[in-house]
Parts: sequence; C-alpha cells; structure tokens
Amino acid sequence: MAGQIRVYSACSLDGFLAGEEDDLSWLPGPQDGEPVAEEGVVTYEAFMADVGVILMGRRTFDVVRGFGEWPYGDVQVRVLTHRELPEDIPSTVRAVSGEMSAVLDSALSDADGADVYVDGGSLIRQAMDADRVDEWILTMVPTFLGRGIPLYGGEQRHALECTRQVRYGGMLQLHLTRKATE
Repeated sequence: MAGQIRVYSACSLDGFLAGEEDDLSWLPGPQDGEPVAEEGVVTYEAFMADVGVILMGRRTFDVVRGFGEWPYGDVQVRVLTHRELPEDIPSTVRAVSGEMSAVLDSALSDADGADVYVDGGSLIRQAMDADRVDEWILTMVPTFLGRGIPLYGGEQRHALECTRQVRYGGMLQLHLTRKATE
C-alpha cells in the first residue's frame, strides 16, 4: 500500500496549534498523566509507527529544536525552507524547497511506502490548498487560546468528512478525510 499524507495535531477549541509566541504550555503533558485512550484512539506513538518522513516548516523546526533533545529519533525529517539549516542537526534532517505538490511527491518517495506527516500551521495550509492531505487526526483540547498559530490560516474552503470521533481522556480526537465530491 502506498503511503498517505497525514496531519496529526492537537488543537484548541478555537482552532490554534500553538498560542502566541509558539506557546505550547496549554497542551497536556507528562505532569497530567497519560490520558485514557479509548478504543479507536490513535496515540502519537501509534501514528509515528506508520511515518517514514516528517515534513515541517522552518518555524516548526526551530520550535522543536528548542525542546532540547531531538524527539524524532531516526525518522527522516524534511524542512521546507529557503534558509540554510544549522550544522549541528541530526543526520536525518534535510532542507527542501519547491512547490508543495513536488515537495510532497518527493517526501512520499523518500518514505518508501510509509506515510508522510505534515507538521506546522503554514505547511498544513499549503498541503490542504494543494488538495494533498489524505487524513487528519486532530485532538481537540478543551481550551480557548484567543490568539496564536492557526491550524488553518488559509482562505479556501475545504469540506471534510468525520470518519470517527472518540474521547481521549478529557479531550476529543477527530479522524477526518476529504469529503468525496459528488
């Protein structure tokens, strides 16, 4: 089976991936304990087991680098950027540039049958506007942020179909695909 292009993200109830200045403090963390994963929930670990390449934007890359320890192990990471990457990065990280569909095609080829995980608000918007996202797994966190980095900051309409919704601790995980056109 050929790999898919997928989005996996937490999102505030008002549609933000991060608060102002890339604030992620509103996300549940280890101090909150492991959320109870009901049947049908896709945990981050289970999602990543199917991922061959992560495609992220430069801003997301810079935020993740600020975490300290690199969280992606030996998974290939492609950073869509026009700027050079720092020299002290894992050998699995490579800068890419170009038109979104071509970048996604290259990432799918590099993933060798596994999935491509698109991460970062701007890249998610670009992949959606190119009509290339196959599946979204969004975990809605019961928080309103008011401002921040939007999940989708575009202007195009995208009709999605909810194929599953399941409680994930005190959150709600939505599984979405593109709505079939008539």
